Amino acid sequence: MRSRRAEPAGRNREGVPVARPRRLRSKLLLGLGLMVGSVGLLLGGTLYGIRAYYTTVRVTERKMYELQLANILIETLKGADAAEPTVEALQAVEAHLSIFREEQERSVSAGLDPDAGDQERGLLDQLARDVQQLQWLLHELKSSPRLLPDGRSEPLGQHPPLRTLFDRARRSAEHLRLAIIHDIESSTRQANRTIRQSQWVVALAATWAVVLVLTLLYYFRVWMFAPIRQLQAGVQRVHAGDFSQPICLHSGDELQELADEFNAMTARLAAVYADLARQVDERSRQLVRSERMVSVGFLAAGVAHEINNPLASILFCAEALERRLKDLIPADISSSPLPASASPLPPPAAEDREVIIRYLSMIQQEALRCKEITQKLLDFSRSGERQREPTDLAGLIRGVLEMVRHLPHCRGKQIVFEPSEYVVAPVHAQDLKSVVLNLVVNALESMDEGGRLTITLAARGDWAEMTFSDTGCGMTPEVLANLFEPFFTKSRTGKGTGLGLFISHQIIDQHGGTITASSPGPGRGSTFTVRLPLRPVTAGSETPAASRTPTLPAVRLASAA
Repeated sequence: MRSRRAEPAGRNREGVPVARPRRLRSKLLLGLGLMVGSVGLLLGGTLYGIRAYYTTVRVTERKMYELQLANILIETLKGADAAEPTVEALQAVEAHLSIFREEQERSVSAGLDPDAGDQERGLLDQLARDVQQLQWLLHELKSSPRLLPDGRSEPLGQHPPLRTLFDRARRSAEHLRLAIIHDIESSTRQANRTIRQSQWVVALAATWAVVLVLTLLYYFRVWMFAPIRQLQAGVQRVHAGDFSQPICLHSGDELQELADEFNAMTARLAAVYADLARQVDERSRQLVRSERMVSVGFLAAGVAHEINNPLASILFCAEALERRLKDLIPADISSSPLPASASPLPPPAAEDREVIIRYLSMIQQEALRCKEITQKLLDFSRSGERQREPTDLAGLIRGVLEMVRHLPHCRGKQIVFEPSEYVVAPVHAQDLKSVVLNLVVNALESMDEGGRLTITLAARGDWAEMTFSDTGCGMTPEVLANLFEPFFTKSRTGKGTGLGLFISHQIIDQHGGTITASSPGPGRGSTFTVRLPLRPVTAGSETPAASRTPTLPAVRLASAA
């Protein structure tokens, strides 16, 4: 019933390479790894989009600040571009330019400038050069002013070179502001692209996660849920008392090993239940035998003596009548000393004389048979605990076989005794001899000429075991079921009383042992197994198969009789 456990990876018992079994933890780790990968991909795509958005916000904030500085710089430059520009105004422009340069370098170092400040740096350098030239030209013009034709000094703001430099500086400042706006737009476009990529990644990851979850749910149902349901159904069947249907799993993992172990446990439990049922049946039979034995004890103690007296009278009268008839009616009528006319009855014919003699012999034989039965009943009812002594069982069996070899049933049949060792057990020798004799005689009667009876003797742990195996007529299951019942006989000679095996069973039972019979079927021989304890059995102890049948009521009645 138990299925073979899956072989480990590598090679099987025949040395053939086999695939590594899918362990349940490997399946769970695979599913967990795929789920973690899907969640990681989903989380990575989301974080990627969030990071792009956060970077764009920071770049925008930084560029907006730079844009404010650029506007201030432009306004300062416009203030310096007056009718009479001053050196102080240009110095203010230069100071704002330095502040802008520092903030722009901070943006570049923080990574918040899309083009790393290349465009702003060129415009700042150009603007710084224009401011320096304006300062130099303004200083020159103030040191040597130009006079108009009317003798007045020409306004500095109207000086063409100075005007050209102011226009170029203002254009550079405007280009700087446009560069900042371009950086904001470029950062926004880059962020939009990144966010779209993140959305695609998140969408693909979400789709993959949904497909993966559905797939894992299917395989978990195949790997875990369905096997667990089968295990649960198997446990419920066992709980209901059904041990005939094992759990069939082919998952190749720990659940299959669990199912195999559960099947093995169920097989052992079924064997235990079967053994318990056998013991209950045996105990029931023992109880029936006990009740019958009590009845036999009552019958033997109350009626045996009353039956023996009429049987003795019948036997005596039959013997006396046979002698009288032989004297009055000799075998040869002509040789009778009395004349025919002197006899009050006509002489019987020769065939009538033989019939009368045969019937009188049958009356005597049946009376003796009834007396033998009542004597067995009396002996059985008077049986009780007897003194047991350590006895050589092999010698006891040999003594019985020496006596049996002279019986007519032994002719043409072979008896083989094979003791495997020297075995001594505490038994009552005479009772055990009667058991061995009864088993040997029954075996000989069941075999035809040329049959073989094999007797073995061995020690099995704390028990002495004797087996009697014959090649006789065998037994049916019905005969085996009632073999040790009183008055049950299937003797081929038809002369058995049905008490031999019953009394043998009681003797072995009183010794604390067991006697069992088995047969493959009619015509295939029989085997009787006798087990006796090698140590003395204390009163009240039980035999291995069932408790011993009580005999106290029969003993008390027999004693009273």
